[in-house]
Amino acid sequence: MLAVQSTLAIPEAFVLNKLPFGQPVLPLRSKFLSAAAFAPMTDSDAGAIAEYSAQGPLLKQCGLQAETIRSDPARWVDLGQVLSTNLGLSDGWNALSEFDRKRVYQYYLPVFFYVEQQLAQHKDGRQHKDLSPRPLVFGISAPQGSGKSTLVEQLVALLKHTGVTAVDVSIDDFYLTFQDQQALAKSNPENDLVQVRGNAGSHDVELGHSTLQQLTSATSESSEVAIPRYDKSQQGGRGDRAPRDSWPVVRGVVDVVLFEGWMLGFRPANDDNEVAAVNPNLATVNQLLRRYVAQWDSFVDAWLVIKVADPKFVYTWRQEAETRMLAKGKRGMTEEQVRDFVNRYMPAYEAYLPSLYASGPSTAKPGHVVVVELDSSRTVVPNQHAAEP
Repeated sequence: MLAVQSTLAIPEAFVLNKLPFGQPVLPLRSKFLSAAAFAPMTDSDAGAIAEYSAQGPLLKQCGLQAETIRSDPARWVDLGQVLSTNLGLSDGWNALSEFDRKRVYQYYLPVFFYVEQQLAQHKDGRQHKDLSPRPLVFGISAPQGSGKSTLVEQLVALLKHTGVTAVDVSIDDFYLTFQDQQALAKSNPENDLVQVRGNAGSHDVELGHSTLQQLTSATSESSEVAIPRYDKSQQGGRGDRAPRDSWPVVRGVVDVVLFEGWMLGFRPANDDNEVAAVNPNLATVNQLLRRYVAQWDSFVDAWLVIKVADPKFVYTWRQEAETRMLAKGKRGMTEEQVRDFVNRYMPAYEAYLPSLYASGPSTAKPGHVVVVELDSSRTVVPNQHAAEP
């Protein structure tokens, strides 16, 4: 559930994204938030927001113009207030920290406008070719802990605020059942990369393909699609697929599918020996990865790649998350357990991130992929070196 101020009444369809187990209906088509819900915005504040947004480092790769923002900042002001409220931030421009200003106006909003542009191009392209309507599938490839879940949650909320039906799906929802994961581990006893969930091969690729196929066919009000859920708390923390009767159901027309994952879009090496040089166990992972391109990545119409200078940031980000969980009295991993957990992913990062950053995701098309580089604090870096692979 999104964090909102107590004075703000937001319709359930706006704030509801992923439902807890046992609540299977995912409502669509949100209403607009009332402007009266926000603190009054002065002309001075609007001007400051416009100027700050116009100086953001993502404008070029997101297809935005600084002068357009300065001359007509209304949507930036309105949607910035929506974001600030949803994120539980201080009310008013002057009360926002520099970190939150950057996150709202120089990161989330530019990416949102990029998704809007891609949706418009997608619809126009299909109409021009006399093709039937189909949802835009927007792929997001980002390392664990980089904040992709929060970004996706806010993109869904902003799209719903503007009258667009959006559904988010994570590759984590397509993990193998516990029984199938055990079978994978037993068939590869010497390969520590597939002993537990995470790497390529530990997902039910057919289930993911079927779900994406159904979502991209959700073009009528009578459409119904059950979205798989994976419960990481089952089997003593090793995880298992949630019961089918607890999966949320998407009903009605879908406009956008936000599909995210840490290894989404990875390009398998043509030669298994190439990745085996990084880690011998990656040869098996590389073979299994080849299925993902045709079964999953081929659905993606446009891409966002979150780039990090050093994938070792993931160690810190994961430890921060575990520390927060422990502080709330929840079960969390120790520093040693975090290190062991992240170590399973590092070989794949080392092998596949260079090609992801240099050439884009496996099914990237010119004009339909944007790369956003973050620093260790998950803030956009001032100099974005790669507008597009």
